Amino acid sequence: MRHPWILAVFVALAIPLCAQQRPPEKAPVPHPQPTPGLYMTFVTSMGSITCRLFPKQAPIAVRTIVGLATGKLSYIDPITHKKVVGKHFYDGLIFHRVIPHFMIQGGDPTGTGRYSAEGPGFPFPNEVSPDLTFDRPGRLALANEGRPDTNGSQFFITEVPDPKLNGDFTIFGQCGNLNVVKAIANVARNANNRPLQPVYIRHVIVRRIAARPHTAPKTAARHHPDPMRGSERHFN
Repeated sequence: MRHPWILAVFVALAIPLCAQQRPPEKAPVPHPQPTPGLYMTFVTSMGSITCRLFPKQAPIAVRTIVGLATGKLSYIDPITHKKVVGKHFYDGLIFHRVIPHFMIQGGDPTGTGRYSAEGPGFPFPNEVSPDLTFDRPGRLALANEGRPDTNGSQFFITEVPDPKLNGDFTIFGQCGNLNVVKAIANVARNANNRPLQPVYIRHVIVRRIAARPHTAPKTAARHHPDPMRGSERHFN
């Protein structure tokens, strides 16, 4: 090459030019904090489903289901007719009824769909709130015996909106992780809508997310590096 110095000059000029044209790196998107409230997470054999509960609209339902889930509410076993104390009721149960494009149902201690927790406080009345309808997927509601005020330990989570359910069932939560709900609803099942392979509720976690405290002055930030510390309370 007759003029190698030309190539050297070109390269020297091109390197800083390319560096200037490189798009700036985007700042990481902060992970959104959960809305303050009471939450129930069903840790299943097919993934976790987290639901925000509605204690104001359905106080009896929330108190009862949370009490069963955390073992703080005693009940009578429908088969042995003996009192059970301190047991995390839902741990180890199955979703005994699944229907695609409709819902998944669990909460029967026998896994048959015929029974519920018994004893003082059972069954308990409906709590139908006008501002909670089956207008969206992921509604967490109580299953009953086909008539009002027959609620027990059984619940269902809807896969799709279903307005025909309005007014007949207590809605006590709204669930996310709808991909898990959909996956469970679509497992292979028999003629009675029972999964051919059991889908287990391995554990239920109940937690309360408190409102975030006001931002502290910069001079005090050193003393409180984690504003979320102490804002989450686990019940089990």
